[in-house]
Amino acid sequence: MQVFTTAAELQAWSDGHRRADRRVGLVPTMGALHDGHMALVEEARRHADVVALTIFVNPLQFNRPDDFATYPRPIDDDLDLCRARGVDAVYAPVAATMYPDGFQTHVVPGHLADVLEGAERPGHFRGVTTVVDRKSTRLNSSHTVISYAVFCLKKK
Repeated sequence: MQVFTTAAELQAWSDGHRRADRRVGLVPTMGALHDGHMALVEEARRHADVVALTIFVNPLQFNRPDDFATYPRPIDDDLDLCRARGVDAVYAPVAATMYPDGFQTHVVPGHLADVLEGAERPGHFRGVTTVVDRKSTRLNSSHTVISYAVFCLKKK
């Protein structure tokens, strides 16, 4: 398994696979991985020849600084789980890589951003859609697999 921290490394890896006519799957996460994430990896594997998983705690998804500060970041455990489950590559950038100085482009998801989890976390889905777009663009994935749970977190 390869671990990348820069967009250039990730793009080179992806470009090489696409040149070899391999489909590239993407599973975007914020880490703290569990079996649900690994089910997404398995789903990506059904549609792609190689699978990249991203680990990035996205500051744009948090409207409370304390929530962002306390989000778990067990990177070593996450990488061990990825290796054990056959993930081909992990992209684990820092915020400055994802959002360099001068970054201004955001994806605005529309009215769906205001229901369920979005009703109590203004800006959450703007952050989700922005980071998934940035990751998908950098990887140029043929398939991106996300969980429906991202919309349903509020339901208890």
